[in-house]
Amino acid sequence: MTTKKRICTVIIVLVIVCAVCVGGFLVWKKTGKGGSKSSQKVYVQKVSSLNTASDFKLSNRSFLGVVEAQESVDVKYDSSKTVDEILVKNGDSVKKGDKLLTYDVEAINLQLEQAKLEVERLQNEIASNKSQIAELEKEKKNADQDAAVSYTTQILSLQSDNAKNEYDIKAKNVEIKKLEASTKNAYVTASIDGTVKNVKTVDKLQEDGGDVIMQITEEGDYRIKGRFNEQNSKDIMQGASVIVKSRLDDSTWKGEITSVDTSPQKNSGEDMYSYGSSDEMSQSSNYAFYVKPESLDGLMLGQHVLIEIDNGQDTSINKTGIWLYSDFICKDGKKNYVWAKNEDGKIEKRYVEIGQKDEDNGDCEIKSGLEKGDYIAYPDKSIEEGMTATTNEADVSVPPNDLDPNDNTDSDADNEGGDEDIAFDGSDEDGMAIDEDMLASMTDEEIEEYFNKLYGEEENAENADGENADAADADAAFAE
Repeated sequence: MTTKKRICTVIIVLVIVCAVCVGGFLVWKKTGKGGSKSSQKVYVQKVSSLNTASDFKLSNRSFLGVVEAQESVDVKYDSSKTVDEILVKNGDSVKKGDKLLTYDVEAINLQLEQAKLEVERLQNEIASNKSQIAELEKEKKNADQDAAVSYTTQILSLQSDNAKNEYDIKAKNVEIKKLEASTKNAYVTASIDGTVKNVKTVDKLQEDGGDVIMQITEEGDYRIKGRFNEQNSKDIMQGASVIVKSRLDDSTWKGEITSVDTSPQKNSGEDMYSYGSSDEMSQSSNYAFYVKPESLDGLMLGQHVLIEIDNGQDTSINKTGIWLYSDFICKDGKKNYVWAKNEDGKIEKRYVEIGQKDEDNGDCEIKSGLEKGDYIAYPDKSIEEGMTATTNEADVSVPPNDLDPNDNTDSDADNEGGDEDIAFDGSDEDGMAIDEDMLASMTDEEIEEYFNKLYGEEENAENADGENADAADADAAFAE
C-alpha cells in the first residue's frame, strides 16, 4: 500500500469517527442530555388564569369599587330636651331645611327660667360672701395673732366659694343662651335632600340607648364607592369621567366622580380593600371616592365592580369566552396552534381557531380548540411534542431561550446558510459524496479500492504531469 493510499485510509476512518460522534451529539441534543423526550418537563398554566377576557388585574388607572346605597345622614336629637312631635315617617321624601321634629317649648322655657334663677342665686351668694369678707377683715385688725390666723382662713374660704360661683355663673349663662336659641328654633331640620328611614320613637330610642332618632338617605338608589391610595391619588378628582366595568359579565356604565373623601379609610379583615397586614408602616393610606353612574340598569346593591378613568379608551370590544395574549400562539403554515397538555399529561400541538384581535392590548380571541380548564405552555424553541407537562416551576427541565417563539423550525436541521448549525453531510473537502454506511461495512482493502476509484483520475493526472515533466527535462538535457 502506497503512502498516499494509507493517508487516504486514515482520512476515511477519521471521517467515519466524526460522523458517528456528530450523530451521537445530535441524538443527545434532540432528547435532552441523553434522556427521552418524555422525561423533559415543560411548565404549563391553566387557560382560565391566562384568560384576558376575565382578567381584572388593576392597572395604575383601575380601582376596585362596590355598589352601595346613597349617602345616609344620621339625625340626632338633644337628649336634654323633650321631643314634642316627630313630623316625618319612614319613606317620606324631604328637602334640605324641612322640619323633622319639634321640641316641647314649654319644657325649654321652664329650663330657661330655672337657669336664670340659678344665676341669680349664685350672684346673691357672691354678694353675701363679699359682705362677710369685709366684716372679717375689720375684726382681723383688732384680733391677736392666733385669732388673726382663724380670720384669714375664713376669708380665703369665702373667696374660693366666690371664684367657684363666678365660674358656675358663666356656665349657666352659656346654657341660657342655648335655651333661648332653642325657644326660637325648637325643631330639627334635614341637612340634605333624601328619603327618611329608620325613624324611632322616643321610647325606642331610650330603650336602645342611642341618640340617632332617624336617618336620611340621599336621593337616588345607588352610588359606587371606590378606593384609591396615595400612589395613584393624582388620577382621582371630582368631576372626572369614569367607566364602570362589571366583574360578573361584560356590562359597562359611564359615570362621574361626585366627591372625594380625603379622610384615611380604616382597613379591617372583613374589608374588601384590606391587604391583611398589621404593619401600618408597610402600607399606604387608602381613601374613598364616590361615583354617580349615568344608568343603574343591571347594577345590584353590594356588587363589586372595576372603575377606570375614562381617557377615551376603546370599549367597543366586548371580550367573552377565551382571549389569550398573542405570544402564546404559534404558526404552522397558515394554521395556528398552542403547546397544550393532553389527557396523558404530555405536550402536544393543539390547533386553535383565532377570532377577533385587540391590537392595543396584544391579545386575541380563541374561538375553538381550547377550554378554560386546559393547560398551555409559553412557546419555547426547545419544546417538542411528547414532553411531560408540569405545573411546578421547580420541576422544569426545558431551559428558556431568546429565540422567536413563533420560529418553531428544527434547530438541528433544515438550516440554510450560516456556520453554526450546518449538519454534517458526509462530503469530503472537494464536495465528493461519501457513502458512510457503505464505508463502515468495508475492509481496509475495499476502502483502498473505493478511494482509488474516487481519486484514481486525480492520481493518474498527477502521474501524467510528472512523466511529462520528466520528459521535458530529458529533452532539455539532450538539447544541451
